[in-house]
Amino acid sequence: MTSSRPTPPPAAGIDANEVQHAQQVLVFAMATLAEQREADSESHILRVQNYVLALAQALAKQPMFEALLTPAYIDTLYRSAPLYDMGSVGIPDRILLKPGRLTPDEIGIMRTHTTLGHAAIERAEKTLGRASPLLAMVKDVVLCHQEKWDGSGYPRAIAGTDIPVSARIIAIADVYDALITSKVYKDGVPHDKAVQIIFSERGAHFDPDMVDAFVEIQDSFAEIAQRFADTDADMQHKIEYMANAIAEIATL
Repeated sequence: MTSSRPTPPPAAGIDANEVQHAQQVLVFAMATLAEQREADSESHILRVQNYVLALAQALAKQPMFEALLTPAYIDTLYRSAPLYDMGSVGIPDRILLKPGRLTPDEIGIMRTHTTLGHAAIERAEKTLGRASPLLAMVKDVVLCHQEKWDGSGYPRAIAGTDIPVSARIIAIADVYDALITSKVYKDGVPHDKAVQIIFSERGAHFDPDMVDAFVEIQDSFAEIAQRFADTDADMQHKIEYMANAIAEIATL
């Protein structure tokens, strides 16, 4: 039987806005730790957050999305976005940081990052006594951001509108940033090439209506990428992190 733990009352004199800000800082810090496991940077999180915001706001103007994509929904999605890849902390470095092609077995392990993150949230909710409605969207994006419109994604191989809208938006933002961002072992592609690749996956990987909206606001994506571009220090950190991780793996 799950015990219900009482929630302590808020301390007197603490501003509610400060509490909310502190929670956002902790979420961002946790997300940063997850991204650093992949030799990524805080800038990646900021880029994805702002791509998501731009695309959601554009979609909110369309009749098919306007009822769902309210300002409150978009704000929750924006705040949830940093955690979409949190399950990557459970993937071994030998797979997560492997510069070459993964084996079929390694691909299978890598794909568990979606279910690992989702399960971690559900375990935490159970441990603390109840599920939180406020985390429903976080669980959706963590579990479903690798699903594809045509049903060929993972972990559940769901298709079309069965994929949560939040996860469909995250998917475009995630892939765009992965394409344009330089890694230690590869250079990113130019913006125009990234747009072409995403458009080529219209109706396959991505929701076709979302791709159309993305193409219309592609200049906003390019501006966000420039505004939150990785610095030389970011790249140096990636190089050092990967070198240290590879050295540790070699000693095992």
